Amino acid sequence: MTILLPEPIAGYFAADNQFTPQSLERFFMPDAIVRDEGKSYRGLTAITEWRRAAKGKYQYTVEPLHFTQQDQVISLVARVAGNFPGSPVELTYTFGLSDGKIANLEIRL
Repeated sequence: MTILLPEPIAGYFAADNQFTPQSLERFFMPDAIVRDEGKSYRGLTAITEWRRAAKGKYQYTVEPLHFTQQDQVISLVARVAGNFPGSPVELTYTFGLSDGKIANLEIRL
């Protein structure tokens, strides 16, 4: 199923599924924050390293299923399949946008 996602979220998932973590930088604000697995990552360098480590560890793919948007906050449910116990799982991605880029992202079960 294909859903029409707002940019930069569509770009984020395309870059993530193609395993090009460096290209993620163009979708995030320079001081963006990502929260995942109980940890926080601030800034483009930390976000790129977080994504590279997660891809290496889990070899996953993401399929966005549906989303809701309220102002600049997008809550999206995606199916994530990879090399981890319980795969596949559905995760919730909450994006905060600012000036057409991702200002913050929280990923949770």
